[in-house]
Amino acid sequence: MSARPVDFPPPFDAAEFVAEPTDPADERIEVGVLIVGGGPAGLAAAIRLNQLLDEDPATRERLGEIPVAVVEKGRAPGAHLLSGAVVNPRAFRQLFPGMLSEDMPFRSRVEREGLYYLTSKRALRLPAPPTMWNHGNYVASISEIGRWLAERAEEGGAMIVPETAARTLLVSGGRVVGIRTGDRGRGRDGGELPNFEAGSDITARVTILAEGTQGHLTGVALDRFGMQSRPQVWALGVKEVWEVPNRFDRVVHTMGWPLRGGRKFREFGGSFIYPLGENMVALGMVVGLDYADASLSVHDLLQELKTHPLVRGILAGGKRVSWGAKTIPEGGFLALPDRFHFPGGMIVGDGAGLVNVPALKGIHYAMRSGMLAAETALEALQPGRTAWEPGALESYDSALKKSYVWKDLERVRNMRPAFQYGFTRGAMLAGAALNSFGKLPPRDLKLESDAQVPVFIGERSRTFPAADGQLTFDKLSSVYLSGNKTRDDAPSHIRIDRKVRREVAEAWVRMCPAQVYEIGGEASPAGNVVDVEVTASNCVQCGAITAKGGRLTPPEGGDGPEYRVM
Repeated sequence: MSARPVDFPPPFDAAEFVAEPTDPADERIEVGVLIVGGGPAGLAAAIRLNQLLDEDPATRERLGEIPVAVVEKGRAPGAHLLSGAVVNPRAFRQLFPGMLSEDMPFRSRVEREGLYYLTSKRALRLPAPPTMWNHGNYVASISEIGRWLAERAEEGGAMIVPETAARTLLVSGGRVVGIRTGDRGRGRDGGELPNFEAGSDITARVTILAEGTQGHLTGVALDRFGMQSRPQVWALGVKEVWEVPNRFDRVVHTMGWPLRGGRKFREFGGSFIYPLGENMVALGMVVGLDYADASLSVHDLLQELKTHPLVRGILAGGKRVSWGAKTIPEGGFLALPDRFHFPGGMIVGDGAGLVNVPALKGIHYAMRSGMLAAETALEALQPGRTAWEPGALESYDSALKKSYVWKDLERVRNMRPAFQYGFTRGAMLAGAALNSFGKLPPRDLKLESDAQVPVFIGERSRTFPAADGQLTFDKLSSVYLSGNKTRDDAPSHIRIDRKVRREVAEAWVRMCPAQVYEIGGEASPAGNVVDVEVTASNCVQCGAITAKGGRLTPPEGGDGPEYRVM
């Protein structure tokens, strides 16, 4: 049997998170430009804004005591950031003209690379397609990039406010005028604890949503202003960092095993293995969330991957030092919003879906979009103009469509959806799209949202390796290694239908890399509907549940993982 997660919608209404300002006018925090999210897109926007304001001191003075503010829900910038990551330095060079590459926050330059097709025992080396060539790119930790960019933003004059969740979009007169932050110090039942602090209204002349993948207010804005007519699709990446005795010096990507190629399973993805300096290696497994077998687990696929001779040899004698998980928007050009601006604000980076899946790149697109949004914001702040007048922010869309971001995504637009037909046919369609520079197939393929795909309970989980604590690990020990700081007695920030078909419940249980969901028992006489229990304190805010039928809302500011080298 099969069931669709979309048929069990969560108790969530985006309108719940849209409100007029409620604080008295003299108690609101007023800023010039408010940036929600301290990742590469948001911090690039902050840096570029301050560069422009340095050239326009009159506008800086007009924006008040806080011209540029960045609200970040993690304990510090970088705490919630996770990526591979091999970085194209193009956006860094545009943002910091004249800066040498060795002064940028990179670990090493890519000198050698390889693509392999795996079977359970063998590794066949393949020629890498041009989209995956990394000559001139750099291996980096996105967490370290986030901290470095935050320092540059603060040096330029931005105020960064960490441990602050943006919970509500403030809308007045049909335009966004800022955000309201989440309360702190509530108990599991929602009651106020002795350390309770109410959230605050932060009002701004321009609001830039840079929340990254599965952004809460990004989703609210897309719904409120009718900006998304095509579905987005997502992948889940689970990553580990290891200290190893032997130096690893090349970028490696794999496809094939442990994924299955049949159309029935709809399994699309692969792995990456990157060097992080003299004695560290990053490896991860990325799998599209439109797979059909509910027994699949990306975390356990990564554990199985490590048993392959190729990977086992790289990790031999090593020790796992970090773990994390994050979703990735994979729809590319065919899933972009209809507009990237709304009255009073703009959406940038992963929140806008600016990721090139065939090239495995998104960081420089995120940064470039943030820079373009900053330039548009400054235009809208000139005397006699406002960011909510008709057409005030349309130049952001125009600039994005004229940039290399748009050109790159358009060229590979049909490569990701091709794989919904299985690996063999998908590879043929993707190859045709690549070799024709996007001209084939003649008609664009259609995407189907992850929650629309029927799921069935297969037997994949039976072959996953048991955790041995040396090479393979369980989910709970992995959550501990993420530095998760969520209070056990905090209110749940996860919304799901608690009574669902067994197939859907099984999909949630296996999908979640942090062991948040558990089947509690049968909820129907026939046993085909079950209760789902939630341990929200385990959550590392990867966003997978939002893709697969539930909805993640912001937990208390500062909760979640504390990544250092992810």
